[in-house]
Amino acid sequence: MASIDPVRPLAVVTGASSGIGRELARLAAQDGHDLVIAADQGPLEESADSFRALGAGVDAVEADLSTAFGVDKLMLAIAGRPVELLIANAGHGLGHGFLDKPFSEARHVVDTNITGTLDVLHRVVGAMRKRGSGRVLITGSIAGLTPGSFQAVYNGTKAFIDSFSFALGNELKDSGVSVTCLMPGATETHFFERADMLDTRLATEDKADAADVARDGYEAMKKGQDRVVADWKNKVSAAMSNVIPDSVLAEQHRRTAEPGSARQRGGND
Repeated sequence: MASIDPVRPLAVVTGASSGIGRELARLAAQDGHDLVIAADQGPLEESADSFRALGAGVDAVEADLSTAFGVDKLMLAIAGRPVELLIANAGHGLGHGFLDKPFSEARHVVDTNITGTLDVLHRVVGAMRKRGSGRVLITGSIAGLTPGSFQAVYNGTKAFIDSFSFALGNELKDSGVSVTCLMPGATETHFFERADMLDTRLATEDKADAADVARDGYEAMKKGQDRVVADWKNKVSAAMSNVIPDSVLAEQHRRTAEPGSARQRGGND
């Protein structure tokens, strides 16, 4: 089992047990980085072993980054080592109407997607700025461009993260630290299952491959780009969101995200 080498560059990847996060961590390992990976669910140790097989030293941290305690656990694993890449990918979804779910679930999404993400960024990127180097990739979403009927909390958090990423990147433009926002659309991951959205039209539609999305994000981060919208269909959706009224976007989203909408897909296509 490979241990972390203080000479090799270090990448920190949150939400790395599956999906886009796992693929991003794999790319960092293949690119010669040792890893500190974190997740609150999923096969974290299995993922860690797959990265070790690529020659990377890996510290795996099971932590709920919606809490200050979880972020503290991650920072203890980093142990003051210089972080070359920070890939802030941890996030949760939440389907159904806002009033039809316990508020505790909405709070957890906000605390994971926003509060925990910002806490990690504040601690890690602050050290990058002092050092004068580092690259940051934050997983936003094209969902942040659309009023998300029956996904209102999730889309709202991604609107915040998208905007925050662009603003932070501007603040750091002369610091030697770059910030890239990865903006995927629907991707083949466990997202819809965990968000309780398997009966929605969104869950049944064709989705992007997580490895392709991760590659787009990783390459944009390496180039220091401020954003990348993964997949050409999402680029079209992102462009259209600038000209279609919010009321129309909300109604369109309702048709795909409302519980039970999967049953109407055949009749609406």
